Amino acid sequence: MKRLFLLILSVASFLCQTSAQSKVYEIKSPDKKICFSVTVGSMNSLMYKVSVNGKDVIDWSAMGYTYDPQYNCQVVDILDAPKVYKSKDVWNPVWGKRSQVKDVFNFWSVNIPTASIGFMGLDVRVYNDGVAFRMSALENNLYEYTDFCFSGDYTAWYYNGERHNIGPEKLSDASGERLPLMTIKAADDLYLALHEASLSPDGWPMRLRSEAGQTRMSVIPEKISDFKGEYVGAWRVLMIGKTPGDLVDSHLIELLNPEPFGDYSWVKPGVYLWDWRIDGAVWDGYRYGMNYDSWTRMIDFAAEQGFQGLVLDANWYGPEFEKDSDPTKGDKARDVQRIIQYGKDKGVGVWLYLNDVAGTNYPIEETLAQYEEWGATGVKYGFMNGNPQEKNRKTQEITALCAKHNLMVDYHDYPVHPFGQMRTYPNAVTREYCKAQLDGRQIFQPKTFVTSAFVNMVAGPIDQNNGFLELHQGRTTRKDNNQEVPSTVTGEIARTLITWSGATVIPDIPEYYRKYPALLEFLSAEKQPWQESITLAGEIGEYIVMARQNKDGDWLIGAATNEDGRTLSVPLSFLKKGKYTATVSTDADDTHYRTNRETYVTEDPQVVNRKSVLELKLAPGGGACVLIQPK
Repeated sequence: MKRLFLLILSVASFLCQTSAQSKVYEIKSPDKKICFSVTVGSMNSLMYKVSVNGKDVIDWSAMGYTYDPQYNCQVVDILDAPKVYKSKDVWNPVWGKRSQVKDVFNFWSVNIPTASIGFMGLDVRVYNDGVAFRMSALENNLYEYTDFCFSGDYTAWYYNGERHNIGPEKLSDASGERLPLMTIKAADDLYLALHEASLSPDGWPMRLRSEAGQTRMSVIPEKISDFKGEYVGAWRVLMIGKTPGDLVDSHLIELLNPEPFGDYSWVKPGVYLWDWRIDGAVWDGYRYGMNYDSWTRMIDFAAEQGFQGLVLDANWYGPEFEKDSDPTKGDKARDVQRIIQYGKDKGVGVWLYLNDVAGTNYPIEETLAQYEEWGATGVKYGFMNGNPQEKNRKTQEITALCAKHNLMVDYHDYPVHPFGQMRTYPNAVTREYCKAQLDGRQIFQPKTFVTSAFVNMVAGPIDQNNGFLELHQGRTTRKDNNQEVPSTVTGEIARTLITWSGATVIPDIPEYYRKYPALLEFLSAEKQPWQESITLAGEIGEYIVMARQNKDGDWLIGAATNEDGRTLSVPLSFLKKGKYTATVSTDADDTHYRTNRETYVTEDPQVVNRKSVLELKLAPGGGACVLIQPK
């Protein structure tokens, strides 16, 4: 479908009002429950609002671009009623939350004259699960000035870097900068999420600003300049659902990105082992390290369990922050080539870590081409430097180069937020848009996980490194961050399923997984690409229950809770007709994430069908794992 990329000029953010004489134009979702309206405001400013089931959720708000954020640009008028077009398609992703996604929406491309720079325009899409609008410009040196004037003093949660999420927080209590993704509870049966999609390489990642006592969020304006041709702004996206799980299950962010070009059949999503946390682990007299011998043990285990591969982390080519560490020749480069070949012989891939120091001081494409020649599977890119715009440009450049060289990519250490890039570049399988669990014991608690699942993960796939099983009391022998983990063994494995990621990177040694055979069977059944994913239940900061169907047709259910224990009734109505065998693993009666993390119970397999209801008992900070297979 051809898209018309046009420009909108903006207005002052304090104008949450319209002129009574202005015409109001509306476009509704295919099911007619969501309505997006646009008009010219009382000071000739372009305004919009959003309603759900006839009730406004965003009141009249400013939108667009301006030469100076202190002054309004003048819109002459909307000359003609915009024509509504309909799009109905199906997207079959290389990998994702499900194998087939309906892409159905109504849309506009509106031409609007201004008093200063001629015609401008606005693209709008309205889906059954949200709305999106974007602007474009032929002019340099513009600023975006877009407001979101919420219609009530709703409760919100926000991404908060490598810290626990902000929230729950009333909109009127927010003051200063807030980072998307922003998840909002507007009513018991109405949840919203504010984010952006299809960020251009020249774009500034969106940041929000608020003032105490108000219910308005504004895009922090950054100068848009030094681009050639037409600047196409990112989609401003409001996701809408009846439950927070509806936001988790949505594909709206991905669907607003362009389709991929080329063959991505080489992208292999799934479970990957990791060498960083095994360093120093001891089992039966053997001490693991980040070395060839330990790598072979990990590769053998991956092949045994059907995992996709192994991630080699920092320092394999020398101290990662020293500019003389050569990413193709330094330190253990020969052993790395050997282990890649060893893995290939066993059908197991190997990822390579690359720090931004080496990525900047050595020719990045030559480095990536060398990794392709060695036969590497992917690149974990860490500690990218620069301002948000520079990091966005570099992220998009490296993603495209990795695709060119058949490499998957995972960004860590305050990466640019996900914006649906994995649709255009399916090799962009995950990023640390969260606090990785094993780095964050000073902030990471059970409530952190069941909050970030409804905030960070709504934006896109995240790499949280769940699945650590050496959970006895006291410190471990691991070299890096060897403190205790606030979880339980069932909770840890459940989190690996709940967390959406094209690379589920797990941090422990083979022996600790073999110690819990039922949980290892569940982990080994996490075979991607997923055919289906359904958030069965959950409340932000409280608990979540996720069901995913693996590529073989088996269903897996993972449940996780905050610091409170609870028993959850889980209907199996999502199953098709027929009989199934369910293997249920839960925390034991005496399990607790603070004092007794390693106890669990696996029930004898039971026969279930779509009318069955499972009772899952979760200890404080714990979880449950259910493997359902056709009988």
